[in-house]
Amino acid sequence: MNETVTLNVKGMSCEGCANAVKKIVARNVPQAETQIDLSTGLVRIVGAPDGVSLADAISKGGYPATLAG
Repeated sequence: MNETVTLNVKGMSCEGCANAVKKIVARNVPQAETQIDLSTGLVRIVGAPDGVSLADAISKGGYPATLAG
């Protein structure tokens, strides 16, 4: 079963930002599927076993991220 992680990500204001976040996720979990809602700042990642590590990687990439919920 694929685990799903939802993150709150700040600082994403355009498709370029969204693509940067997707690339960070892909480097850390290549098989994951990433869905981004720019209007809410939510990033849903299907197939990610460790949300904390992903949030840390995205934050280090310049977009502060925390686990949603």
